[in-house]
Amino acid sequence: MLTTLKAVIKEDGSVQLLEHVKLDHEVKALVTILDSDISYDKDDVHEIMTLSESVLSKDWLKPEEDEAWKNL
Repeated sequence: MLTTLKAVIKEDGSVQLLEHVKLDHEVKALVTILDSDISYDKDDVHEIMTLSESVLSKDWLKPEEDEAWKNL
């Protein structure tokens, strides 16, 4: 399941979620940096994520990817 949350990435690289999220367990996340001069609504972000998923899934399913994330 994909969930989109609004967040701000500060200059020091820290991420501040702008929405509350409750998780039952630790999860992996991808962060997409949006051009600050462009306003995106939730439908735009969902479309971008959906289009990206098919391309990214090829990398996600590689054994090297599992190895890289196994400590989390």
